[in-house]
Amino acid sequence: MQSQVEIKHIESDADLDASFPVMKELRPHLSDRAAYKEQVARQRAQGYRLLGAWRDGAIVGLAGYRLQDNLLYGRFVYVDDLVVSAALHRSGFGERLLQAARQQAAALNCRHLVLDTGLHMALAQRFYFRQGLLAKGMHFVESLIQESST
Repeated sequence: MQSQVEIKHIESDADLDASFPVMKELRPHLSDRAAYKEQVARQRAQGYRLLGAWRDGAIVGLAGYRLQDNLLYGRFVYVDDLVVSAALHRSGFGERLLQAARQQAAALNCRHLVLDTGLHMALAQRFYFRQGLLAKGMHFVESLIQESST
């Protein structure tokens, strides 16, 4: 019998702490748990919410999102982060997390759900296409910080 999965917002400090290893799979540059929690706190002040997928009492997936407005989409939900533990890829948890983000967007009267993924992430792109998301543009980034040469 397959264990039940519960999807709910991460609200407590203990749950946020427990989410770090899963988020680190998506964001390997996150090396410090305390810095991660501080970053999430800053993002929460900007409207960021973090959904967790729990199985057998452990967090196995995350979807971080925020409500935004712009001239292109109007009111929309932007998904910052979507990750399922590598051992559970193809489990349906990613689909369930994305559906939960869609439900949040609908509840907030949004007309769009938007996310970015890296050009190098072909498997993620295939997943998003299967979920009904379409590639509508490219995301451009410029680093404004000079890297030290030491």
